[in-house]
Amino acid sequence: MIDLAEKIKKKLKDEIAALEHELHSELPKEIKTARAHGDLSENAEYKYAKERQSYVSARLGQLHQRMANLSLMNLNNLPKDRAAYGSRLVVLDTERDSKITYKLVTVEEADAAKGMISTSSPIGRALLGKKVGDEVRVTTPAGVKNYEVVELITIYDEE
Repeated sequence: MIDLAEKIKKKLKDEIAALEHELHSELPKEIKTARAHGDLSENAEYKYAKERQSYVSARLGQLHQRMANLSLMNLNNLPKDRAAYGSRLVVLDTERDSKITYKLVTVEEADAAKGMISTSSPIGRALLGKKVGDEVRVTTPAGVKNYEVVELITIYDEE
């Protein structure tokens, strides 16, 4: 379980390093070059570089906050009998009478096409803490969904 957190941290650190390089090396050069073109009020290159600089700074702030939050995450306190981070759930869509498998993951790991949903997504939040037999009603952008948990494999069961 520890290596899961380390994998996420490595991914974040890699993105932080790339953005810091861009912010401190590439963007200052672009801004300097754009300034040399003269009138800044009609200079698209300058405007783009400044907007990109603002975006990169904001994204770095988000990533550093996420790293701090990950440091507080304790995988040893996850419940053994209910859905939590790392759990794989098979749910029955009661309206369509079809089964769907979801794995609860962090935002960084999420890939809806592979059934890996974030614990902060509407469905992920609704499934947290559920057990086999629990019914779940979720409001999604596509409308209200009704599920029944038919199978639960926690992070401990997969080890």
